[in-house]
Amino acid sequence: MEGFDGLFFLEVLVGGLLSGVMYSLVAIGFVLIYKTSGVLNFAQGAMLLFAALTFVSLTERGISFPLAFAITFAIMVVLGITIERTVLRPLTNRPPITLFMATLGLSYVIEGAAQLIWGTQVHGLDLGIEDVPFDVSGVFISQFDLFAAAVAATLVAVLSVFFRYTRIGLGFRAVADDPFAALAVGLRLPVIWATVWAAAGLVALVAGLLWGARVGVQFSLSLVVLKALPVLVLGGFDSIPGAIVGGLLIGAAEKLAEVYLGDYFGGGIESWFAYVLALVVLLVRPAGLFGQKRVERV
Repeated sequence: MEGFDGLFFLEVLVGGLLSGVMYSLVAIGFVLIYKTSGVLNFAQGAMLLFAALTFVSLTERGISFPLAFAITFAIMVVLGITIERTVLRPLTNRPPITLFMATLGLSYVIEGAAQLIWGTQVHGLDLGIEDVPFDVSGVFISQFDLFAAAVAATLVAVLSVFFRYTRIGLGFRAVADDPFAALAVGLRLPVIWATVWAAAGLVALVAGLLWGARVGVQFSLSLVVLKALPVLVLGGFDSIPGAIVGGLLIGAAEKLAEVYLGDYFGGGIESWFAYVLALVVLLVRPAGLFGQKRVERV
């Protein structure tokens, strides 16, 4: 292509991939819950907001970063287990739309609780990493994006080791493959579900801190859940690798589309291009690139 700038293209691509990591973090929280219970947890965005708001409110009261992180994580574990025991467990075997509406209602309850406890003011969150670019062989990369990518990679590695090599992790995989068979061989499903919700709380906390540091800790932060939906459609609702790859693809695609196609659509294409891509994937491969196809016997 005439006038094509390879370095600029690479810079946009890398920026999109690193942004996609942030989407993947939110999507992983969805996948953890969906794999074990079949519930599309729409309250994940509200959990992300609650975690970020709790953490920043504690640090503003003079509590150190490590202690605030530990306290917030403990609160998110309690919140996740409470949701599982008081709301979702009584709705076991109900239609998926019932479970979805329950988590949708939960999202408003959690947001209301956050407002009641911590107030409605906007908070700045400084993690000590400046969002400034640095030059790598002519390609400018954001320091904060690299930090977020490193944190996400570490979190994914920890979760992968936990679910692959620990007893509860192996139970999680068994429940994900066949919950009835797992129950038949004596696996304690409540313990596994509680652990998964605790892991989802950790993911919400990490994602909330990274997103809060980028856009500020405010109630619109819960809408970041909408960014995860195209990622889930593309990668598959039941695949952690799919959430990662889907996030990278969505991040890169929307950045490239904004830069190279934005002028043809009057700008703003980045806000809706991911949903067009998700719609195309739904038409071609409804289960996503990595999702398992469901086989129903009549």
